[in-house]
Amino acid sequence: MTWLRCPRPRPRAATRLVCFAHAGGSATAYREWPALLPESVELHGVQLPGRADRFGEPFPESFQSMAAEIAAETVPLLDRRFALFGHSMGALLAYEVTRLLEERGLGPVRLFVSGCRAPHEIRRDDRRLSEHDDDRLVSELTRLGGTDAEILTHPAMRELILPYVRGDFRLIENHRSRPGPPLRTPISVLIGDADPVVTAAQGKAWEACTVSDFSLAVFPGNHFYLQPLRERVVAEVVQTLNGTFR
Repeated sequence: MTWLRCPRPRPRAATRLVCFAHAGGSATAYREWPALLPESVELHGVQLPGRADRFGEPFPESFQSMAAEIAAETVPLLDRRFALFGHSMGALLAYEVTRLLEERGLGPVRLFVSGCRAPHEIRRDDRRLSEHDDDRLVSELTRLGGTDAEILTHPAMRELILPYVRGDFRLIENHRSRPGPPLRTPISVLIGDADPVVTAAQGKAWEACTVSDFSLAVFPGNHFYLQPLRERVVAEVVQTLNGTFR
């Protein structure tokens, strides 16, 4: 099964935007974005194993192996300019994919990272969410605001959802970003001003990850600010891309 989903193909689009969802998320996190994007931008959502139409597939062995497979599948799409957008876990995955593409001489025009600390700012401690019991894990997901708490009150839904949520968290917790030079790709950071995961100061730390242009945009809201503010976030992405292409 392939890794990329294109909800609205636009063969004449000049730009492709590859989007990576949060832990426990899927490509459907971006299903409403194409209607907000100009016809010049074609969106591709990354679909990880273990959920949606890839339910039942085994999880990748490591974060880096997952990034390598996504990068390899992305290469045929790079016959035109492209950008990457990732939220939370997806931001870290988009960063690792960008590094691999740059090594092939195929870096994107811009990397958008949302709701995530810079790789060198991620602290490793004993708070492994993947090892929480179901109630504690659901409590944490509810605190972050990305999962409908009502859905997780149903035992059958927990049985379906929590295994791949744990799998995603386990991949993040075991991941260690390999040393290397900063990106040549410009980076744009987007965060919510009430995000318990990353502050504006921590978001600015991404500037050390690139030798190119850097920008930081702060929106009102928590870790999942981009859901209620979808139109504003997409407008920010489009405006930044337009500025990059001038």
